[in-house]
Amino acid sequence: MKASATFRDELAAATTALEAAGVPGARVDAEWLMAGLLDLGRARLRMDLARAVPAALAERYADAVRRRARREPLQRILGWEEFRGLRVRLTDAVLVPRPETEALVEWALELLPPSAGRRLRAIDLGTGSGCIACALAAERADLDVLAIDLCPAAAAVARQNAQALGLASQISVVVADLLHGVGGPGADLIVSNPPYLPTALVPELLPEVRSHEPTLALDGGVDGLALIRRIAAQARRVLRPSGVLVVETAGGGQATAAATLLRAEDFVQVEVRADLAGVTRFVAGRA
Repeated sequence: MKASATFRDELAAATTALEAAGVPGARVDAEWLMAGLLDLGRARLRMDLARAVPAALAERYADAVRRRARREPLQRILGWEEFRGLRVRLTDAVLVPRPETEALVEWALELLPPSAGRRLRAIDLGTGSGCIACALAAERADLDVLAIDLCPAAAAVARQNAQALGLASQISVVVADLLHGVGGPGADLIVSNPPYLPTALVPELLPEVRSHEPTLALDGGVDGLALIRRIAAQARRVLRPSGVLVVETAGGGQATAAATLLRAEDFVQVEVRADLAGVTRFVAGRA
């Protein structure tokens, strides 16, 4: 791309390249890549499309477009994603937060009891980037969150996000295998977006997911329920009376199966809830 090209020219060329690579929403991604490099919103970018692009910026943009054409996720190229109003830093050690998981947080917040003069405690299992833990802490100042991940590199990202967002005083991040080593009962809430995809499905995912997301955060075993099954079996030990477990699933029949697992572990008031697309995805129950 020539340094004398305008922003309109650069965006048009990038859109063509991304379309040729089969990238869905090529124009939108082309705009986000340029806006991200400029630290602007897409609307602001569109206000000055006739301006010439500096040579250094054109080189950086060309590199970003090449990465996206290789089906690297947009959020990994930018290095961040917005999650319930928080900018969460990402690395290749963590899953890119999905919009549906924002609804998981919303339901978890609804199910939290009033503080009644004491600090509440939540546990985020498989915290990854820490997006769930950070969103919970940001929206409930009376809540302390224990964020747990099996992967040390993922735990490091969660810790950095908590610090960057000014939430380190509310969030503790530890490396552990689910609830191993966690004493109880003491938690008012356990929330988790665990790996829930059946192993056989992982190789069939889009290249953005299959090649760029950590398999540890995707593969839920033969039926996709391996981690959810373990969480259901362990959760009641650390929950206070009437404490709540809320998990995300692949949706549909898996949500129904997860609800059955919770009932088998003596959870009561077990409910399911749909995501914004109408897919029955989330399951909750009380100890």
